[in-house]
Amino acid sequence: MRLLTLRLSDGNGTSTTAVRQDGDTLTEIPGFSDVGALLQDPTWEATAKAASGATHPLEGADLAAVVPAPGKIICVGHNYRNHIKEMGREVPEFPTLFAKYQESLIGPNDDLALPQESDAVDWEAELAVVIGKKGRRISEADAAGHIAGYAVLNDVSMRDYQFRTIQWLQGKTWEKSTPFGPALVTKDEFTAGPLMTSEVDGEIQQQTPTGDLVFTPEYLVSYISTIITLNPGDVIATGTAGGVGHAQDPKRYLQEGQVLVTTIEGLGQLKNRVVKEA
Repeated sequence: MRLLTLRLSDGNGTSTTAVRQDGDTLTEIPGFSDVGALLQDPTWEATAKAASGATHPLEGADLAAVVPAPGKIICVGHNYRNHIKEMGREVPEFPTLFAKYQESLIGPNDDLALPQESDAVDWEAELAVVIGKKGRRISEADAAGHIAGYAVLNDVSMRDYQFRTIQWLQGKTWEKSTPFGPALVTKDEFTAGPLMTSEVDGEIQQQTPTGDLVFTPEYLVSYISTIITLNPGDVIATGTAGGVGHAQDPKRYLQEGQVLVTTIEGLGQLKNRVVKEA
């Protein structure tokens, strides 16, 4: 299944609803304001499959971040060997973890905010894991049972702020900077391995199979859940591949008016125009 969060507009303002994608049609899942809310229902999968609410065309749909308000967004650094090499690091023994917050998330076609304060805004295509079942100290063997599915995310990073200190958080969670979606594709329809690509104005910057991860989604679910309970709707951003702008010579960063496109085969595409923040 492919599950999305659709924005709806009427005379009273804007709301959102969880929808199921069937080809070129989106079907509302009544009673659930977004995919994150749907995942709180232990029967979410059966509920989504059986839904027969109002329908909308996929073309032109105004999509929000697929899970607009995750309880946790846990990100992984240095998880592709080609990115580790280009950044001059060693392959880590354990995952490098940091956080984002929900205010950073935008929809798959929303404008990406270029902040006034940073001149070093970089792209980082990533495979996102979305949790579907609560768990603590989950074994790696059982981890797949806790994954609802996968989505596309770009961990857009303000490198000048990121490297001000040894802690990365301040460069990683700027408002309206992290496209996420377009859909949650359930794990029965996706296995890590397909090609992940980022492009800036049509020029390919990153192109690596998602199967080249150092730490797999299952390992990450197990490792992180040892530290803290994972809840339905929580997101794990599994790291980026080689080809980031910061590692190029000369360094390249996003500029106002450029279009950042992030694609993972089988999951979909994010297309975000870079707009200077007021």
